[in-house]
Amino acid sequence: MDQNSQAEMTESPQINRRAIPPAAVESQWQAADGHPLRRIDWPGAQSPVRGSILFLPGRGDCYEKYLESLEQWHRAGWRVTASDWRGQAGSGRLGKDAVTGHIDDFDTWTDDLAHIWNQWVNEVPGPHVLAGHSMGGHLIMRALVDGKVQPDAVFLSAPMLGMQGPPLPLPVLHLVAVLMTKIGDPTRQAWKWSEKPGELPAHRANLLTHDPDRYFDEQWWRDTRPELVMGPASWKWVERAYASCRRLEQPGALEAVGIPVLIVSTSGDKLVSHEANVRAAKRLPKGKLVTFGEEAHHEILREVDDVRDRMMREIAIFLDGAVPQAPQG
Repeated sequence: MDQNSQAEMTESPQINRRAIPPAAVESQWQAADGHPLRRIDWPGAQSPVRGSILFLPGRGDCYEKYLESLEQWHRAGWRVTASDWRGQAGSGRLGKDAVTGHIDDFDTWTDDLAHIWNQWVNEVPGPHVLAGHSMGGHLIMRALVDGKVQPDAVFLSAPMLGMQGPPLPLPVLHLVAVLMTKIGDPTRQAWKWSEKPGELPAHRANLLTHDPDRYFDEQWWRDTRPELVMGPASWKWVERAYASCRRLEQPGALEAVGIPVLIVSTSGDKLVSHEANVRAAKRLPKGKLVTFGEEAHHEILREVDDVRDRMMREIAIFLDGAVPQAPQG
């Protein structure tokens, strides 16, 4: 990677976070059962292309929130694709209303990931890199453990390899969630939302980022594209999330993942378990861990420039080591 490209990837550039970048193209793809999902693609700003990155966002997320990072990787020479998860953002809903995040099983999502992965790797140049944030990181790890995808490298931002919650053993938390799906409608919301539908709850920014401008980008996109609005998850989502975390905790599960994996995590995270991410990095044969402290909330890719620039540098260093660029000549 040349010096200019390295700078594009590791320093916060002048990018309009509230517009689809000129080089990017939005479209749809169909899951194996025909369910339509949104995607966005960048062709790669250099020739030859450095490789290809497929990015998956978190729960209740949309790719619009990560346009800055996606465009930055594109400018650094990568061909970039991002996609919704089924049932959120602009790809429909699976519950009984327009805002609850519901899923029947996390396998539905990992099957969707396997489907787009198998198509995508045949469309784009390698090396092929998978990346995800929060729940997206969890689902990528599940797909790796279950042998559904075989990327050349993976990097994960604050992955949901465990969830913050009551200090009880994971099997007990899972049992409570199972009971909650039995004593009421499993599609009902598991926690309270904002009193004003579509408006982000008060104090939510304190969980996500120290950067108020980047935080309010999300509300801007929700106002501009109301279909992106999503509230709490269903109790079924909670139960399936605990079940999936238990799958990752099984002895030998992460130990069997032989590809390079970078986990970026922060001890200041109030949503996912930093401790679970630290343990996972140690269990992965080719795991690498980069940690932040109280200077970073959950959405590290949307943090203040100093924090975000460091994260982008760490990703660039990891990729240069895990999937080095072929020499030119």
